Amino acid sequence: MPKRPPVRVRLSPEAEADLLDILQWSEERFGQGAAARYAELVIQALRDLEADAGRPGARQRDELPPEVYSYHLAGSRDRVAGDRVRTPRHFILFQLRNDAVLDVLRILHDSRDLARHIPDELPEA
Repeated sequence: MPKRPPVRVRLSPEAEADLLDILQWSEERFGQGAAARYAELVIQALRDLEADAGRPGARQRDELPPEVYSYHLAGSRDRVAGDRVRTPRHFILFQLRNDAVLDVLRILHDSRDLARHIPDELPEA
């Protein structure tokens, strides 16, 4: 994907629920500090996509509709200040809308079948 101008990021209700589930699971398994680090990583990844949705690592995947892109949190791991998440395990699945809005459709674990969790109806591009 070529470099794009900055956009506004908007999380779908499903992506918001995904994020809450991820952070709750992280806190239960690894503690509050780990959940806070993961939250910072997600925020940094969203900022990175907001600044350039065509950044390295943002790509189309054969199993997804052509207008849906994925970005693995690992692509932003080194841009977080302080303690880093060693092994991030989630993709941000997104769609660009009119080059002004980036719709985050889902935030999914990288072991999941991504295509199975994309909404049947995508927001209008």
